[in-house]
Amino acid sequence: MSRTWIVIPMYNEASVVGDVISGLREVFPYVVCVDDGSTDGSQKAAREAGAVVVQHPVNLGQGASLQTGIEYALNDPELDCIVTFDADGQHRVVDAQAMAERIKSGEAEVVLGSRFLDKRTKMSLAKRIVLRTAAVQSRMSTGMALTDAHNGLRALSPHVARKVHLTQNRMAHASELVHQISELKPKWVEQPVEIIYTDYSKAKGQSLLNSVNILADLLFR
Repeated sequence: MSRTWIVIPMYNEASVVGDVISGLREVFPYVVCVDDGSTDGSQKAAREAGAVVVQHPVNLGQGASLQTGIEYALNDPELDCIVTFDADGQHRVVDAQAMAERIKSGEAEVVLGSRFLDKRTKMSLAKRIVLRTAAVQSRMSTGMALTDAHNGLRALSPHVARKVHLTQNRMAHASELVHQISELKPKWVEQPVEIIYTDYSKAKGQSLLNSVNILADLLFR
C-alpha cells in the first residue's frame, strides 16, 4: 500500500469532490481534504468518500489550505510522498500516480506537472498566453526552466515538504512555492499531465484577469 498522501484544498465542491476522492482512493488510500470554510456540505461528501477532512472555520484561501494539508500529511511517520490535487476534477489520477512513483524511486524530490510538455490539454489561446507568460516570469526570477509555473498537480518528497512554508494564502501561492523550491535546490523534474477543463472547473477556476494580477503582485510586491 502506498504511503503517499494526497492533499486536496476544497471550497464548496460538494457536487464533484466525492467522485474525485473515490477515483483517487482506488490508488491512494490516504487523502486529506482541507475544507476552507465551505457552506455546501463539501465536508460530508468528502468524508463519505473516505477522505480525512481538516476544516478551516473561515475561508483563508488555497495557499493556506495547501499548507494545512501538507502539515497534516507530515504527521505520518511512514510518509513517502505528498501530492497536491485539485478538488474540481481537472486532474487525472494516472498522472498523480506517475509523479508519486518518480518521488518514491528517488529519481526526484519534486515533480511539477506541466500541461505544455504534450498536446493533450485543450485551452483557449488567451489562457495559453497568460500561462506561458507566467512560466517565463518564473524562469527569469528563479532560474528554474519551467514550462508551466501555475499547475496545481505537484509531488513533493517529505524532506522538501517539511521546508515549504506558504504565506501567500490566495492564488499567488503557486509562484511562492516555485520560489521556495528554487531556493532549496532539490532534484526536480516536470511531468507531462493532462488538465481536463470541464464547464464546472472553468466556472470555478481563476479568471485570466486574476492570473495577470497574480503576476503583478509577485513582480511588484
